[in-house]
Amino acid sequence: MCAVFALPAPHAHAADSARPAAGTGYRYWSFWQQAQDGSWAYATEGPATQRPGDGDTLGFRFALSEDSQQAAKPRGTTTFAAACEKTEPEDGSKRVAVRIDFGTRADAPESETGAPPAPRTRCALVPEKASAAEVLAKVASPLRYGSGSLLCAIDHYPAKGCGEQAGSDGSFENGDGGDDGQGGGDRGARSDEGSGSDADGGGISSGLGLTAGVAAVAILGLAAFWQARRRRH
Repeated sequence: MCAVFALPAPHAHAADSARPAAGTGYRYWSFWQQAQDGSWAYATEGPATQRPGDGDTLGFRFALSEDSQQAAKPRGTTTFAAACEKTEPEDGSKRVAVRIDFGTRADAPESETGAPPAPRTRCALVPEKASAAEVLAKVASPLRYGSGSLLCAIDHYPAKGCGEQAGSDGSFENGDGGDDGQGGGDRGARSDEGSGSDADGGGISSGLGLTAGVAAVAILGLAAFWQARRRRH
């Protein structure tokens, strides 16, 4: 029974694919890492635990996505050299480029009436041991997190809501609350969990895991009942 609850949620790297149909999917901030060739890869752990090295480039993208396989990547050409050319290195510190993409009008929640802010690239000069969450906090503020440590908003975008399903006026299971401030963290971007389908696909995989666990426990209980009944007879 413990093993059932320990089963990980399905994990997949993001890939370019068709966007979800209107009324489906979730809106959230996803977390990315740039490879040497300039391509983006969906992060395999959350910003609170991921520690970029000097010269790395991170990306955050707000979008409407069905799951991590359909997550939209940060747009535009971003290079560490261009982002950090005017930031001098310092002893005991590291430089990390950050691409922040607020998404398109189609990605925006219904509560956002205007066009999303333009994508931006910044260079963070942070201590050598700083996490990706601390890097983001250095170059973008305020950050808003939900009760489940889900990154809800960067620089007030979106103004409210947190990982809600498209077409819903409710908020994601983590809630649309949270604190504005520099506190570290990232599901898309969770502060205390890895990314992947449970970290970027919102509560989708979390809900599936819970449902599977409850179903498995019910099956085990039913089997035990019938076994006991057979022994009595």
